[in-house]
Amino acid sequence: MELFMAMCLLPLFCACVYLCKLVLQWRNQQCYLLAYECYKATDDRKLDTESCVKIIQRNKNLGLEEYRFLLKTIVNSGLGEETYGPRNVIAGREDCPSLEDALWEMDDIFSVTLDKLFDKTGISPSKIDILVVNVSLFSPAPSLTARIINHYKMKKDIKAFNLSGMGCSGSLVAIDLVQNLFKTYKNVHAVVVSTESLGPNWYRGKVKPMILANCLYRSGGCSMLFTNNKALKHRALLKLECIVRTHLGSSDEGYGCSIQVEDKHGFRGFSLSKSIAKVAAKALTMNLRVLVHKVLPLTELLRYVIMSRRQNKVAEHHRGVGAGGTGLNLKAGLEHFCIPPTEGAVVNGVGNSLGLNDYDLEPARMALHRFGNTSSGGLWYVLGYMEAKKRLKKRDKILMVSFGAGYECNNCVWVVLRDLHDANVWKDCIERYPPTTLVNPFMERFSWINDERLSFVTSEEVMNAVRVGGVGPG
Repeated sequence: MELFMAMCLLPLFCACVYLCKLVLQWRNQQCYLLAYECYKATDDRKLDTESCVKIIQRNKNLGLEEYRFLLKTIVNSGLGEETYGPRNVIAGREDCPSLEDALWEMDDIFSVTLDKLFDKTGISPSKIDILVVNVSLFSPAPSLTARIINHYKMKKDIKAFNLSGMGCSGSLVAIDLVQNLFKTYKNVHAVVVSTESLGPNWYRGKVKPMILANCLYRSGGCSMLFTNNKALKHRALLKLECIVRTHLGSSDEGYGCSIQVEDKHGFRGFSLSKSIAKVAAKALTMNLRVLVHKVLPLTELLRYVIMSRRQNKVAEHHRGVGAGGTGLNLKAGLEHFCIPPTEGAVVNGVGNSLGLNDYDLEPARMALHRFGNTSSGGLWYVLGYMEAKKRLKKRDKILMVSFGAGYECNNCVWVVLRDLHDANVWKDCIERYPPTTLVNPFMERFSWINDERLSFVTSEEVMNAVRVGGVGPG
C-alpha cells in the first residue's frame, strides 16, 4: 500500500518541482526598465531657419526645383526651430567629414547620456553585465561598444553587442536582444544605447529622395538601463510585456524602399522610395495581427470576430488593421501610443490607421517639433514627453511602434509600474508645449520660392534673394 502511494505521489511531486522551476524561470525572464536618458546637444548646435538657409546655400549642386522641394519638405516636416545638427555640419564641414568628427559625435552622445544614467540610478558602470549599442551608419573598429567599455572600464566578462544597419527601429531590436539574453543570465543589468551618426552621412547631392534625410534627421539618442532582477522591481519605471518583430526583407520592394546608396555623382546618402508607405502599411498590418492577441482583452477580440463575420463581403482593403478597417479598438487594452517622430505626414498616417486622436498623437508631434527625427532614439523623446506631462499612471500600458530599414516593423508594449512625472530632457521647455502654432517660419520668409512665375529665374538669383533676408527676386 505504501509503495502504491509512493508511486502515485512521485509524479505529482515531479510535476510540482517542474512548475516551481517554470515559475522561477519566468520571474528571472522579466525585463524591467530602470531608467533612460535622452540626449540634448548644446545651444550652439541648434538648427533654426537661419542655420538651415546657410547650409542650403553651401550646396552648389541645387537648382530652383531642388530649392522648392526643400522648402516644401521643411515646411511640412513638423520640425521646429530648436532641433540640433551635427557639429561638422554646423561648422560648414559637411563636404569633408573626418573620422574624428564621427567619433566625437558618438562620444558626446555616449558620455552625456550614460553619465546621467549612472548618476541617476546609482549603479556603477562596473556592474553592467550586458551592453548593446545601436548605430546604423557608423561601425568603426574597435567597435563602439568597445569604446564605451574602455571609457568606463567595465568588467572583463561583459556581454557586448554592436548593431548596425537597423535603421529607426534599432532601439526595439536591441531591447529584444536584451530580453532574450535575460532568459539565460539571471539578476543582471543591461545598457542599451541607441543613436545615429549624422555628420559623416550628410548628403551633398541633388537627388530628391536622398535630400529628405537632410531635412528630417537631427542629432539625438538615448541610453537605457534594464534588469531582470525581481528585487529591483520597486525601482523600475516600466516592465516589458511583449515585443513583436516583422521583417519584409525577403521582398525586393521591402528591401529596397529604404536603402543607403550613391547617386551618379558619387554622393552617398539614404534613399526613400515611393513604395515605402505601402511597405510600411503592410508591415504594420502583419505585426499588429500578432500583437493585438497579446494585449487586447478577450471581449474586444470576440466583438471584432462577430463584427467581421457580419462584414465578410467587404473588400480586403477595408479589413486592414486600424479603427476604420477591422474595427478593433486598441484603446480597449492600451492607454498610450509612442508613434515614431519621423515626419509629420508619417505621424498622421500611422495615427489614422490606428484610430488615434490629436491627444494620442501630441507626444509624437511635439517630440518631432522640438528634437526632430532622431532615428532610433526618437521613441524615447516621445515617452519623455508623456512622462513630463504626467500622463503615465500605474498599470497603464504603452504601445511603441517603430519602422526600420530592411524593411522592418517592430512593436512592443510596456506596463507602467508607478506614476511617472520626471521632466527629463523636456525640463527646460515642457511648459511651452504644445505651442499655439506649429507653422514653420521658413514658410513665412521663403514662400515666394513656390511662385510658378519664377520658372525663368536662375538658382543664383534665387540664392542672392535668400541671402538678403527672404525677399523674392525681381
